[in-house]
Amino acid sequence: MSFQFVHLQAFSRKSDSKGRSTGFVFSEARRDPGASIHVANPSPPVVVFGVGVDEVERLHDITAEAATTTPKGGKPRKVQKSQHTLMTVVASHPYSIEEVRTDPGKRLEAEEWEKRTVSWLRTQYGDKLVSVIRHEDESHWHVHAYILPDDPAMRAAALHPGQTAKAAVMAAGPSKGEDVKALNKRGDQAYRAAMRKWQDSYHETVAIPCGLTRLGPQRRRLSRAEWQAEQVQARALRTTLDRARQVKLKGESLIASTMQDAATIRAEAVAEAAAATAEADRQLEAAKVATEAALKEQDRAVAAQRKAQSMMARVRQETARVREATARLQKLPGLLRGVWDGFRRSAVEARIRQSVDSEMDGLRRAAADASDRATAADTGRRAAEAKSKDLLAALRDTGRRLTEARQQLAALRPPEPERAPGIATPAPRRR
Repeated sequence: MSFQFVHLQAFSRKSDSKGRSTGFVFSEARRDPGASIHVANPSPPVVVFGVGVDEVERLHDITAEAATTTPKGGKPRKVQKSQHTLMTVVASHPYSIEEVRTDPGKRLEAEEWEKRTVSWLRTQYGDKLVSVIRHEDESHWHVHAYILPDDPAMRAAALHPGQTAKAAVMAAGPSKGEDVKALNKRGDQAYRAAMRKWQDSYHETVAIPCGLTRLGPQRRRLSRAEWQAEQVQARALRTTLDRARQVKLKGESLIASTMQDAATIRAEAVAEAAAATAEADRQLEAAKVATEAALKEQDRAVAAQRKAQSMMARVRQETARVREATARLQKLPGLLRGVWDGFRRSAVEARIRQSVDSEMDGLRRAAADASDRATAADTGRRAAEAKSKDLLAALRDTGRRLTEARQQLAALRPPEPERAPGIATPAPRRR
């Protein structure tokens, strides 16, 4: 057998014609002695999903005891024990328990089928699926699922797709010209269509990925060759799906790796941009500091230049004064000689000499002051020369002129008068 098998059935607290009730179902699932005579060597079930059998029975009994229904125009009342309050699903794999135990490859296939079955059940019933167990003491690997309705009346029929579809048709009533028999036939058609859809959903989600066919050979009256060909086709389809999954996984892995690389590159680019921005900001700040320092240095140079220009103006003024004094000194020798010749022996001579000496002393002091100022100007020139090369020629010219002034002063200094033989130089008259 390599085709799918999945079946659902509802039970009530009251036994049906075969003696089956919710209590019997739970006892059979637990492998109670009175309910497991069909098993040669009973063993406890393995919980695959949700809670164990005892907890499922407790939840069911409490919920069913509290369930109520309200007839039209009546008061709420407890549901009857004959109402279906438990939905079960049985799914079986083609491999036998012995095959799964002895063949690791087949065990992996059975476990994969089991995971897909549980996932499909959770998609179909959501939180209403409270337990899935596996029995390993029968011929084939199979699971039992237990679903509890969550509506106040605890109607398990609402979880049966076939019964729900037929109930909808019957509730809508017969169409024009349709009798009750035709309506019931249309309801049965809706029932079968809904169940086919339910089986197709399991086939697409579980059977095809696990290499199982939709139906067995007997129901379709297939020959052995046709059935073997369909089995080969199912296995090939499974292989194709496995390869597709591997390709998909590789693609997703490649995409994830590419996205990670892109994220790393993007992070590195952002970091480099941030570092470049920080370096640019640092250089801009340094440039601002250097610019401010240069402006301050320029201001100091301009101030020094102005100071040097002021000193040069003062030097020019002093030079003019020296020249005027020099001109005055050039006129004194002739005057002195005339006065000396005319009044050598008179009392006026002494006063003139004294006046001349006083004038000479004043001129000497003026010359000395001019020399000191020239020296100071020369010192200022040297200081200004380091900051303003444009003043060098002017300062050199000023120094040259000061030197000439000194030489002129030295040349214009009057010589000592010669003494006549036998005549003593009269002493200056004291006042």
